[in-house]
Amino acid sequence: MSFQKKNQNVEYSTPMPRPDEVIGSVRRALGASKFEVACSDENIRVCSIPGRLKRRFWVKEGDVVLVKPWVVQSNERGDITWRYSIMDKEKLKGRGIKIP
Repeated sequence: MSFQKKNQNVEYSTPMPRPDEVIGSVRRALGASKFEVACSDENIRVCSIPGRLKRRFWVKEGDVVLVKPWVVQSNERGDITWRYSIMDKEKLKGRGIKIP
């Protein structure tokens, strides 16, 4: 994670998807911190931002995000755990990860 203090930049490493996570692209905002996300496993999920992360990052349409599918309704629902920056997208493409 990146935190910035006065005159000091802190680097972070780009999180790669674990076996239980997928990369997705936000299709549209549904309101109440819920989004429709097209995922790399060809499912469209309604994803939400967990309460502990709601004020950490802002998600908008077209963003590439890391999604952790729910245990129940895993093909329909999920949680957004990370929003990738433009530089992160290039790193993902360089490693051969498919971005929807």
